[in-house]
Amino acid sequence: MRINLTGIALFATALASSISVSAQTAAAQQKKLSFDQVFNKAPKEIINQIPMQRGWADDTHFIESRFEDGKPKPYTVDVKTGNAVPSTPAQVNEASVSVRNKDVFYKDADGKEKQLTKDGAEEKNPTLSPDGSQVAFTRNNDLYSVEVASGKEIRYTNDGSDVIYNGWASWVYYEEILGRATRYKAFWWSPDSKRLAFMRFDDSKVPVFPIYNSEGQHGFLENTRYPKPGDKNPEVKMGIVNTNAQGIVWTDFNEKDDQYFGTPFWMADSKTLWVQWMNRDQNDLIIYSVTPADGKKRVIYEEKQKTWVDWFDSMYFLKNGQGFILTSDKTGYGHFYYMDLNGKLKKQLTSGNWRVGKLLQVDEKAGEIFFTARKEATTRYDLYRVSLKGGEPKRLTFGNYDHNVSLSPQGNYFITTYSNLQTPVQTALLDRNGKLLRKLGDSKGSAFAEYQLPKTELVNYKTRDGLTLPMTVTLPLNFDPAKKYPVWISIYGGPDAGSVYDRFKSPLGQTYWWAQEGVIQVVIDNRSAGHLGKVGQDYIYRQLGKYEIEDYVDAVNFLKTKGYVNESKVGITGGSFGGYISAMALTYAADVFTHGVANFTPTDWALYDTHYTERFMDTPQDNAEGYKLTSVLTYADKLKGTLRIVHGTMDDNVHMQNSIQLINKLQDLNKHFEFMLYPGERHGWGGKKARHSSQENVRFMYQHLLEKPLPADFNEYWK
Repeated sequence: MRINLTGIALFATALASSISVSAQTAAAQQKKLSFDQVFNKAPKEIINQIPMQRGWADDTHFIESRFEDGKPKPYTVDVKTGNAVPSTPAQVNEASVSVRNKDVFYKDADGKEKQLTKDGAEEKNPTLSPDGSQVAFTRNNDLYSVEVASGKEIRYTNDGSDVIYNGWASWVYYEEILGRATRYKAFWWSPDSKRLAFMRFDDSKVPVFPIYNSEGQHGFLENTRYPKPGDKNPEVKMGIVNTNAQGIVWTDFNEKDDQYFGTPFWMADSKTLWVQWMNRDQNDLIIYSVTPADGKKRVIYEEKQKTWVDWFDSMYFLKNGQGFILTSDKTGYGHFYYMDLNGKLKKQLTSGNWRVGKLLQVDEKAGEIFFTARKEATTRYDLYRVSLKGGEPKRLTFGNYDHNVSLSPQGNYFITTYSNLQTPVQTALLDRNGKLLRKLGDSKGSAFAEYQLPKTELVNYKTRDGLTLPMTVTLPLNFDPAKKYPVWISIYGGPDAGSVYDRFKSPLGQTYWWAQEGVIQVVIDNRSAGHLGKVGQDYIYRQLGKYEIEDYVDAVNFLKTKGYVNESKVGITGGSFGGYISAMALTYAADVFTHGVANFTPTDWALYDTHYTERFMDTPQDNAEGYKLTSVLTYADKLKGTLRIVHGTMDDNVHMQNSIQLINKLQDLNKHFEFMLYPGERHGWGGKKARHSSQENVRFMYQHLLEKPLPADFNEYWK
């Protein structure tokens, strides 16, 4: 058969032209949002406000918040019938404690409140015991507890001072090891409420960093014990006390050793405390089992890696001494391991070139675990189930969506909140086998398709050494591939802190505004962001920032091949690590990036803290070349675009010292740059300073990327 290829080609061209014209006509017929709709009140029919699931009352009833008269009201919903009744206080509330006017208050599940402490000092981090009978807290850096029923108070430590903290974390532990969510809390109840484990910190040898507060006529210094790479760390002891009794059992560690301790874990029977220990180089992690009666320890598990080992965030102990489950990335990807109580491997539960997320539940009766993982795609989470005997995990969620899952107490049902970049958020109820029982909500409004909204696409790019990584691209409204558009990139970029996911992002607000103004909006992940597991992160060892900025260069160069990028207007912004990347982009990669706003930026890793920096870089004494290679100051002479440096004067995390040293270097090099400081602000800012910062970013965009006057609507909006 002879085929007329010329005729087919002509037909295809005509068809493509017809489709393009039809698409343009359809877009022209869609509604556009006004300035007021973008920034003040978006039409409700675009995105619905859907009921939100708040957890489970029991295995067959979940709690759902429904908005009535603009306020959330909790309902208890039957999974089998869908019938809903207003929730009782006991179903939605738990007993809780709080600090008010420096004192501790206790509130029971019915809302009845009583005051537990009445003194002039401030109590911090009040924490209810598992049985609800006691509250532990710190006061003036000493550890206490108080009985809820009687108000009887016990003081466990007596040496708290300005450099000795009992149950209150030293700064570097709060920021890097225990985590900001702890609010400096460094004590832990045993499951039976009979003991408290706590850390004691001695900061006396940790260098002081002065932070100047300019308030008033004379100002004052705020002195923080902050160890920078190579400095002395706090000395730490781990203690255990019997509640309602005096006396401390110190665990068998030498606090003078150069070491770190991670979050400890009580075994389910409360008879043993498991303590995480790590060497200063952070490449050797040991879990010790400690006996509370005498503090003696024995090794349970040890893990070494050539680069660094991450702390274990959680530990699940099976009943009756059957073992424990931990998550390790020692093979290059995070997976679950079923161990016996002596640390011997019973079964590796998952494996492969993908990584697990959270262990949500262990069904010991059925011998299964439920967990999330990025198995189908690195940009999406799904729910899986696998046997404790091993085997292939069963996927329980559905479709090409990112899923956020809430399991019922016994794992017989789960609710998923799911979406992808093209699909607004929906919720659904499923059984333990993944069978869809009922859709619960859909945020896609009835008029969603009637409006011309920006669309965000997931795109892959290749690095110069052949790795495939994701990015999201939001093209302008009425996009014309024959035109050249400015690019604005939002970045964080820190290790294992990816930003690119296939989940719905609102097309309203500033996303809409910049799309209608003709800006290509981009988010990029680098090799260390998590998509390639620990394998990808290990590239950055001893050269934190080098591969990352090169990956971003490769991503932008990929975009340039599309032909629609205005190469003279490639902007980037971020804060903290994102500020570092933005500053590197305008210096190290000055031939690619033309404009940037770097917020609260670490400009030289020698100026940040010990634990974070040395994990990736070792000390400056051991890796002088790596510190020089990754410092923004090293490339300051390359600056030729427009860089705005922004910092809070009282940033106690990334000290303003970082920006000052970069500014000093740029001035000595006679370089043009912009600088904005926020007096009295910390690592980021809110309130009036946040409003001002947002306004200045908008002005920056109009002046440098769009090169046109700021619309008058903004001046009215900002009044």
